[in-house]
Amino acid sequence: MMTAPPASSSAAAADQNPSRPPGADPAEVPPTSPLTSAALLQGKDVVHIEHNGAVYRLQATRQGKLILTK
Repeated sequence: MMTAPPASSSAAAADQNPSRPPGADPAEVPPTSPLTSAALLQGKDVVHIEHNGAVYRLQATRQGKLILTK
């Protein structure tokens, strides 16, 4: 008779992390490196980003901060 392998500890860890989507196995999600604001803005002060059918505006301020508006 065959038995199922024991539940992995990574599945339990995913349940304890509220920022992880339900059912996402950390072993299956490749790590990503952060994007720099310079890579996003490419020398511009403002870029427009389309997300889920809406257009957002990402703006760099003179103080070096970022503003994202819909």
